[in-house]
Amino acid sequence: MRCVVTGAAGFIGSHLSEHLLRQGHDVTGVDAFIPYYAPEIKRRNLAVSQGQPNYHFAQFDLRTDPVEPLLAGAEVVFHIAAMPGLTASWTDFDLYQGCNVIATHRLLEAIHRAAPRLRRLLYASTSSVYGRFASGDETLPTKPVSPYGVTKLAGEHLCRAYADAFGLPVVVLRYFSVYGPRQRPDMGYHKFMRALLDGKPVTVYGDGQQVRGNTYVDDCVAATVAAVGAHAGELYNVGGGEAATVWDVLHRIEAIAGRPFEVRQEAPRPGDQRYTFADTTKLRTHFGWEPRTGLDEGLARQWEWLRGTST
Repeated sequence: MRCVVTGAAGFIGSHLSEHLLRQGHDVTGVDAFIPYYAPEIKRRNLAVSQGQPNYHFAQFDLRTDPVEPLLAGAEVVFHIAAMPGLTASWTDFDLYQGCNVIATHRLLEAIHRAAPRLRRLLYASTSSVYGRFASGDETLPTKPVSPYGVTKLAGEHLCRAYADAFGLPVVVLRYFSVYGPRQRPDMGYHKFMRALLDGKPVTVYGDGQQVRGNTYVDDCVAATVAAVGAHAGELYNVGGGEAATVWDVLHRIEAIAGRPFEVRQEAPRPGDQRYTFADTTKLRTHFGWEPRTGLDEGLARQWEWLRGTST
């Protein structure tokens, strides 16, 4: 199968690319290396894939570069690329609009014009489209409370518009709190672990009772690949089935690391979600998918990976 993975040097995209290569597929990875975190981290993420003969990488900006040449012969496109994160979306909306809306529109237009063999376009969305309380199945109303969530929902709507107008075979996946090795440095669990390794205090925003339904990255990737077999037009929540508060996660990391945190509390962040927990009944029913990695095991793997990158 000829696959294109956008955001291939990022956290989820790099894991997805490696999984597809292990399955024997031909993969073209695309990434712009936008420096919202250090590009050298992303380049390290590519190390395993770039050693494979059926992997091809293009440093490429979907916002500005000609997209059609990337799509020659493409059968499946995994659109993972996005500008993530809640906090920065308030202060640099143009960047989020460019990466999450304009880039998605340009990709869709190129697929419409230049990818006649396409079987599926998998669009990676987020639980942030549901808003402050993201607990339920795919029928939950969308009420994003951050500019980031707004731009990702706009991307979903663009995908559906192209599916309706031109028959693009789109499947939308809403990811819930993905964690594990290579997690982005701006994400909570990475920041917690890095602070512990460096002997620095960790910041908890608000009361720390925010709940997340945690999804280990390998389980996220397995669900994403399974969804290639979905009917065009489907929508799936992708979540790991184990919820925890911020305090619970901190205590679990302390137990894994064998050392305590120094905690500082600050005011809640605007746009932060209060409760997220995915009902994945639909995904399980359609594909027999089940999350295989529990939270303690997944956190331990992330801790060992981060320790290894610090030596």
